[in-house]
Formats: sequence, structure tokens, C-alpha cells
Amino acid sequence: MVNNDSQATQRQKWNQRYQHSQAVNSPARVLTDNRHLLPSDGDALELACGLGGNALELARAGLRTQAWDLSDVAIEKLQHVAEQQQLPLIARCADLKHQRPPIQSFDLICVSNFLDRELCASIVAALRPGGLLFYQTFTRLDTTDHSGPSHPDFLLKPGELLQLFSGLAPLVYQETLYGKSPDPKPSNQAYLVARKD
Repeated sequence: MVNNDSQATQRQKWNQRYQHSQAVNSPARVLTDNRHLLPSDGDALELACGLGGNALELARAGLRTQAWDLSDVAIEKLQHVAEQQQLPLIARCADLKHQRPPIQSFDLICVSNFLDRELCASIVAALRPGGLLFYQTFTRLDTTDHSGPSHPDFLLKPGELLQLFSGLAPLVYQETLYGKSPDPKPSNQAYLVARKD
């Protein structure tokens, strides 16, 4: 059973983080590097969207987009941006611990900088046949410029992203360190683009 106090604490933590954020976060590299793989039409979902950099990118590409996050502050800010830009995007406050996306409802699902292994099967189930997954998050690679969470529960083991989505056909997989200069990128991350057959 989900602890309501824990949920409230997590929501408060993320609300405080997003309260003072002025800018929308940039889209993840898994999207920007593989933009050519985006479908020309369809329904997209970004899970654990935060301020929705990925969701906005998907909506700008013409996809009917939903964005879900625990933080109502982030969702309100994202919905405001989407309305200002007249984008086909609906932002929704959702606790992914007990709210799962409907089965076979999306042509594309995007997740970045978030890892809940118990959610992976639901993500696969929510994709329609031919649907695409764009996933990027932190690994346990030891780097001097480590970014992201420190707890191993929220870090991928080497090759784990492929294992978590072994039921999908991988199209692109990268697990590497990004350099510090001249263009700094997040370090210790893996990303996957995969298709549901």
C-alpha cells in the first residue's frame, strides 16, 4: 500500500524544486539525437515530465502529447507554456506509483532522468503496436563529474536499460560518458530508442 505521508513529502520536495524554476528544461539527448525517428502523427506521453522539455518538443513535432508528473507546480507551469504556444499538450498531475498509463494508448512514450523499475512493464503495455520508447537516465558509472541521484535504486547497472525493455526491439542504444568541454553534457547516462512489434 502507498504511504500517503510519503507521497505528500515527495510532492512537496518536487514542488519546492520547481517553484523557483523560471525556464523550461531542455529536451533530452535521446530526443534531440534521434529526432528523425519521431512519427509524423500520433499520441505521445512524457512520464515524470518535470517542466516538460521533452513533452514540449514532442508537441512541437505535431504529436498529441500528454505530460504526467507528481508535482502540481511543474504541471501548472508546463500547461501555461503549452497554452501560450498553442501546442497540442495536456499536462496532468499523476503519482506514477499507483497511476499507470492505459494499455495500448500511445504511439510514443518518453522518459528521462527518472527510473522506477516497477513501471517498465506498464510502459511497454501502454505502447501501441509499432509504438516507440525514448528513454534516457543515469547509470552507476563512476565519474568525477557525477550528476543525478546518488542512491543505486535510481541508477542503471551496465546494460540494464536494454534488459528492462527486452520485450522491445532496440533501434538505438548508447551508454557512455559525455565530455565536459567545449559543450558540457550530462555524464553517466544511457539512452534507448526501441519499438514495440
